[in-house]
Amino acid sequence: MIYFDITKSGPARHQSGLMRVSARLRQELGAAVTPVQWDGRKGGWRRAGEKTPVVFAPADWLFTAELFSEPERPGFWSFLRARPCRLAAMFADAIPLRHPHITWPQSVARHPEYLKMLAAFDRVWAISEASRRELVEFWRWQGGEVRATTETIMLGADFDRSPRTAPGLPRPASGLLFCVGILEPRKNQMFLLDVCEELWAGGTDFELHLVGRVNPHFGGPLAARLQALRKTQPRVHHHAAGSDALVNRLYAAATATAFPTIAEGCGLPVLESLWKGRPCVCSDLPVLREITAGGGCMTAPLNDRAAWTAALRAVLLDAAVWQKLAAEAAARPLPTWADTAQTLLAGLGIDASRLSDG
Repeated sequence: MIYFDITKSGPARHQSGLMRVSARLRQELGAAVTPVQWDGRKGGWRRAGEKTPVVFAPADWLFTAELFSEPERPGFWSFLRARPCRLAAMFADAIPLRHPHITWPQSVARHPEYLKMLAAFDRVWAISEASRRELVEFWRWQGGEVRATTETIMLGADFDRSPRTAPGLPRPASGLLFCVGILEPRKNQMFLLDVCEELWAGGTDFELHLVGRVNPHFGGPLAARLQALRKTQPRVHHHAAGSDALVNRLYAAATATAFPTIAEGCGLPVLESLWKGRPCVCSDLPVLREITAGGGCMTAPLNDRAAWTAALRAVLLDAAVWQKLAAEAAARPLPTWADTAQTLLAGLGIDASRLSDG
């Protein structure tokens, strides 16, 4: 039996990156897993929608892609020490430790204990090699006992099970630049606005569409700038609630996507842009190089305004550059969420034929 943790993702109102990962993986695993939630009042697990506690067998697996700590889940350390079953987890990143000044204070406070708790698991899959190294280095720095074995797992590019864009589609007629992600300093949309204003001032004609809710803790200045800019610049559009249907329409209309992020665990928007056959201009970060090396992308140094202006101008205006990148994006191998689920099941020693549409 595989029990799948949906303590946060089950009732979540906002689809953050972690929530999307958990939901998409659970969808692909289907009937191979049983969703469960932590009951802090009783210090144990219960099946989703039920009140009776879960009784684990030693051969069972509990899998989680969520974040947690003892204050959030009272009694969780006791559960880890009791080890009534085998434990597996997916690890996203150590961003709260590396960039605390632009991370939710709650996440900064939680993360050290969360990483220590992961050391008590049996298996941990990191969503990139860069993230795996960060986790292992943290454990080495802490010097405590580490039970977990670690490896990487590739996340799926098919964010909503929509078919992959076929090669050879024509370049969109109207210029449209698409950027998806919560509006906050880490995603770096303020810098993107600087670059776009420079391009518009230089005569490059295109629309900019930002999709993502405003971070209530850090997003105020960016929201204020967007509001002011939209009064004078009709080519700027912000979609706070981006449904899959809207995102698909924007991918279909987009000339390219932009991802000027400062730090990531994987970089799902890059993978998803490639799945849709759209060239992506993104930050030249080690974690993103794990994706961009396969083609379909242009990278630019972080916050290098001249380099970003040149890259976006090229992909928006130069048909030859666009055709080359679009062909690479459409032709290169890309992982699916079904692949991710199969890798997970194989790692847990489960027959992948147990997958269903769920």
